[in-house]
Amino acid sequence: MQVEKFYYDNKTVKNFAYATMFWGIVGMLVGLYAALQLAFPSLNIKEYGTFGRLRPLHTNAVIFAFVGNGIFMGVYYSLQRLLKTRMYSDLLSKIHFWGWQLIIVAAAISLPLGFTQGKEYAELEWPIDIAITIIWVVFGWNMFATILKRREKHLYVAIWFYIATFVTVAVLHLVNSFALPFSMFKSYSWYAGVQDALVQWWYGHNAVAFFLTTPYLGLMYYFLPKAANRPVYSYKLSIIHFWSLIFLYIWAGPHHLLYTALPDWAQSLGVVFSVMLIFPSWGGMINGLLTLRGAWDRVRDDVILKFMVVAITAYGMATFEGPMLSLKNVSAIAHYTDWIVAHVHVGGLGWNGMLTFAVLYWLIPRIFNTKLYSKKWANNHFWLATLGIIFWAVPMYWAGFTQSMMWKEFTESGQLKYSFLETVTYMKPFYIMRSLGGALYITGVIFMLINLYKTVKSGKLVANEEAEAPALPKLGARQAGEKWHTWLERKPVQMMVLSLIVILIGGAIEIIPTFLIKSNVPTITNVKPYTPLELHGRDLYVREGCYTCHSQMIRPFRNETERYGEYSKAGEFVYDHPFQWGSKRTGPDLQREGTGNLKKSDGWHFRHFREPSSMSEGSVMPPYEFMLSKNLDTSSTKAKINAMRTLGVPYPKGYENIANQDLMKQATGITNNLLTDSIRISPNKEVIALIAYMQRLGADISKPSK
Repeated sequence: MQVEKFYYDNKTVKNFAYATMFWGIVGMLVGLYAALQLAFPSLNIKEYGTFGRLRPLHTNAVIFAFVGNGIFMGVYYSLQRLLKTRMYSDLLSKIHFWGWQLIIVAAAISLPLGFTQGKEYAELEWPIDIAITIIWVVFGWNMFATILKRREKHLYVAIWFYIATFVTVAVLHLVNSFALPFSMFKSYSWYAGVQDALVQWWYGHNAVAFFLTTPYLGLMYYFLPKAANRPVYSYKLSIIHFWSLIFLYIWAGPHHLLYTALPDWAQSLGVVFSVMLIFPSWGGMINGLLTLRGAWDRVRDDVILKFMVVAITAYGMATFEGPMLSLKNVSAIAHYTDWIVAHVHVGGLGWNGMLTFAVLYWLIPRIFNTKLYSKKWANNHFWLATLGIIFWAVPMYWAGFTQSMMWKEFTESGQLKYSFLETVTYMKPFYIMRSLGGALYITGVIFMLINLYKTVKSGKLVANEEAEAPALPKLGARQAGEKWHTWLERKPVQMMVLSLIVILIGGAIEIIPTFLIKSNVPTITNVKPYTPLELHGRDLYVREGCYTCHSQMIRPFRNETERYGEYSKAGEFVYDHPFQWGSKRTGPDLQREGTGNLKKSDGWHFRHFREPSSMSEGSVMPPYEFMLSKNLDTSSTKAKINAMRTLGVPYPKGYENIANQDLMKQATGITNNLLTDSIRISPNKEVIALIAYMQRLGADISKPSK
């Protein structure tokens, strides 16, 4: 058989590796700064550097910039070698790399400026969403064209995970990003309320599953055997692991919405499939750890294997905790607390971070044809990272459990024992300890950057690495006696289609009935559309990222109805594009802010936005005094009303032409109310609209809180 000579493309791998390191340190530093803001509110920077704007910047930078570039680095390196061919197109590789970096830069600019859709992990506005779609297609085109021209008959398990990642992320992104633009940089989610919440957390949970998990499992299946110089423990287990994981994962999103207004049947489906997820998840962890059987002596001396062992262990811990958190009695304690933040970061810092570091340490010396500059520095990085994870996660687990117990505790006379603000101030020492853990982790990353910089300087990039392999013979139909999975593993298009079918089943069964069956969202007659001023105020609320600290979803628990008022109903949110249920309570729930004993005067809200600590001593909320001088953009009112009507909000025909008259009338009423508190301000300021929105929350449901 004739042997063909070809060259692997290492330049693209190097570019993605450099981007991984750069964006990793940027994203982590933003995260550390945001964490410090919760302990020291004075660190909030006027308008563009508040916690509400930096937190989405941190999550997007870590998920899509650090981990995203890490995925592409590993995929471009491993795919070529598993298929024994160069990537299909150098041009597509360049477009993919530079297009992805431009998307990251656009996110880094737009999020601090307040351009956000207000949906966690999907904050980026519609022009960037379109760019993501295009670049993702470029990546998929390059990957599948490479697979089709391969010189290796069999598709190794890592490639299955890459295929499933491409297909599922495409579906998740397209469905969740379906929005109606009303300006060059702003849009409203096509979905509202309960439907929007379900679609968002179907996306959010599976973004973790198919962006932070499946591609990294592919990297584990390639780089762990390479680093250990041992075959994967069980190929049969990898088959079971793959198909069961991608089928079960897609159902689990509703476990983020337990005890909410989401229909009970959808919550129950999320719980059942979340619990089942532990089996394929731990199957992957066991397959990884047992690959090291007989090589544990090497783990003590090989820093790359140390990173991998901690990464896989963290994956096992996070995927055990996830199903446990999906149980309703556990969710009742953990949800909305810092416990969830700890859980997420065990996966992010442990699984994604440590495996990325291991791949970088393994890969960089090879493509630069040199040795790692310092194993001692790499070991120092390992211990700093490991201690950093412990100092980060343990205080947050403790904080989360303490938060929940304080929220739920009653006195002997049946009164809530703690005000919400008391629980906030009690958390500050935990937040400081978390910041210490983050600082240790980042210090380790700096050690790695210096170490790899010196490694690169000591070698020279092998941009086109020479290789040779025989050409792939023509692949025919399924042969007699050939197992179905063996046939499928050499048919990439069929595998892609089957993966698509497998992941569509769960999503379709959960989402479609929620839209088609009206009883899932019972209507409430006295729930009316927002006034133009309230609509502007809600958009400001979204712009400032208030959902990152406040929920608008009161669960049917005694402590919550005592503290906030009547529990939330599905019909209350039918005009909310997007929904704003939140996932973390750093501040109190706001669903009944405009009614009952929670209702405060316009003057109180004005002073609170200007300087929160003046009204709530010990508050960690950023000041929004810039909104007192910034004019409300009423030129967009007409476009907003038209967009909302298109989405089904029953504004009368032609109302957009007189909406600003109603807006000014309501704004003037608020400024007149403020005069009674000796506050003089023009009715066209942003703060007036935000006050109007606060006063509207819960007003349609008139039952007062206890």
